[in-house]
Order: sequence, then C-alpha cells, then structure tokens
Amino acid sequence: QVQLVESGGGLVQAGGSLSLSCTTSGIIFSLYTMNWYRQAPGKQRELVALITGGLTTNYADSVKGRFTISRDNAKNTVNLQMNSLKPEDTAVYYCNTKKWGSEYWGQGTQVAVSS
Repeated sequence: QVQLVESGGGLVQAGGSLSLSCTTSGIIFSLYTMNWYRQAPGKQRELVALITGGLTTNYADSVKGRFTISRDNAKNTVNLQMNSLKPEDTAVYYCNTKKWGSEYWGQGTQVAVSS
C-alpha cells in the first residue's frame, strides 16, 4: 500500500532553517508529482511546493525564494529545504501525492518558528 512518512520538523528561531523529508513506499516514485502542504491553526491548508516527475517545481508566493523542493528518486524521497523561516511558517507540514485518482497523505511533521 501507499505510505508517506514525513520527518525533520522541529523548533527553530526566526531566520533559521529546517529540512523536511518525506519517504514513500507503494509507488513507482519517479513518475509521481509530490507535494508539500501545510496547515496552521486558524488558517486554511495550503500547497507550499510541488515537484513533478520531470523535476518541474512550483511554490506558493509566500515561500518563494526561501524554500526549495527536491527529490531523490533512488531513495524514494522528497525534501523541503526551508530557509529564512518566519513565525508565519509555523504549521504542520504534510507530504502528499495521488495514485490512480486517490489522495495519499503522511501523518505530518510539526514546524514551529519562534520570533
């Protein structure tokens, strides 16, 4: 079955960096678009970054220039490097993909940025 597991969250001061990782199983990873979403209390869930199988990337305006999404097909892993973090980046970050029309989500990893 499809499983996604996020790791790398934590507490960091504003201006600092964190690197998140999502390891997948149950898919031919290289063919799938991978997404990072986040959701904070009182805010809508938002797509923050995606990377296609062809390595095309897209970012939410709020994170452009600060976050970088990448993938390692040999390790079935998608990463999110987050730099210049701001308190408003505080959220639970989720890895997501779609297979055969069904959505799959990891359990999430908490990112907290202190001012």
